[in-house]
Amino acid sequence: MKKYDSPVFKTSLFGETVAVFVGPAGNKFLFSNENKLVNVWWPTSVKKLMKLSLANVVGDEAKRLRKILMTSVDRDALKSYIDRMDLVAQNHIRTRWEGKQQVKVHPTANLYTFELSCRLFASIDDPIHISKLAHHFDIFLKGVIHFPIYIPGTTFYRASKSGDALKEEIRLVARQRRAALDKKMESHRKDLLSHLLVTADESGKLLSESEIVDNMLMLLFVSHETTTSAMTCVIKYLAEMPEVYEMVLREQLDIAKSKEAGELLKWEDIQKMKYSWRVVSEVLRMIPPISGTFRQAIVDFTYAGYTIPKGWKLYWSPNTTTKDPAHFPNAEDFDPSRYEGAGPAPYTHVPFGGGPRMCLGYEYVRPKILVFLHNIVKRFKWDLLIPDEKVPYNPLPAPSHGLPIRIRPHQSSA
Repeated sequence: MKKYDSPVFKTSLFGETVAVFVGPAGNKFLFSNENKLVNVWWPTSVKKLMKLSLANVVGDEAKRLRKILMTSVDRDALKSYIDRMDLVAQNHIRTRWEGKQQVKVHPTANLYTFELSCRLFASIDDPIHISKLAHHFDIFLKGVIHFPIYIPGTTFYRASKSGDALKEEIRLVARQRRAALDKKMESHRKDLLSHLLVTADESGKLLSESEIVDNMLMLLFVSHETTTSAMTCVIKYLAEMPEVYEMVLREQLDIAKSKEAGELLKWEDIQKMKYSWRVVSEVLRMIPPISGTFRQAIVDFTYAGYTIPKGWKLYWSPNTTTKDPAHFPNAEDFDPSRYEGAGPAPYTHVPFGGGPRMCLGYEYVRPKILVFLHNIVKRFKWDLLIPDEKVPYNPLPAPSHGLPIRIRPHQSSA
């Protein structure tokens, strides 16, 4: 029996017995039964590196943390971020793209997404400080999902040390910010860090310093790699689909022409990027930004005639639905029109998960990608230097050679 012929099958990952749930019914079951039959589960490496973050808490504590965190990345908060996103994108392009004939997209987008997170989450603007944090963050990422062998020289050991360095940097910034807030010197800052420092839960309890530090690190992690991957893959597909590129360009130039000279993008402009977002959505179907995530059975239960014992790890993957012609006709074809009208059927296109554990930064990802796309497309056209470059998952999708491209400025950039 082929694995996908069954609605659930057993395998082994990270030394654990894992039941893999397949298809939209499996997605719906797991997303709908959080805190009832299942809880979130991460490999031991994640638990050790971000102990007090939302990734590692369950039940009422998870609800408490998520409620506090959500208000910093909800739609109202995002509206105030758009102009700053635009400024960072413009500066990134001036320093990393303009005047160059070739760009390696993945590492360059990596720098952009990390800088943007530093600026929006903690108002860290100093390039030297950002570069120092980026160095530690790169080492940290390599060991987040890895065998937790804490011996000098191992990937996890290096990640742990870099994680400690990152936490210390975040802690110092948080203490400086708290002191400034106490003196009424920082009331104008509207970033994630200030929000976490002053927002209490329903009982009036503030987050501890360690909770703030671990959750800041978690949000850097979840908002960074998936967005970098998505941006890179959008660039790849626009190079491969010139007719799609031209339609995106037309939409973005119309928006650019509606702006006064020097006027920054606003939330209303993001809402006009309808075709561009359909293109991004199709890219996320073709190459989902995550391979999947884990849950853990907290009771014995039955699914599709199979008994799942308490303690088993459970896994869902967007890849079990995104290439299935039963849900996406001509599934191998790139077709942004799939997202017109009502779009795909529920639970078939879930690049950021669903239910109570849906990716916290989902709303943040959309403007982040679209602002970047607006600034790149209206300035450049490009070609792939390695046309058939593979995009393996390790654990997130990234081109084997970083997606090198040849860029050509438009004759008259908007």
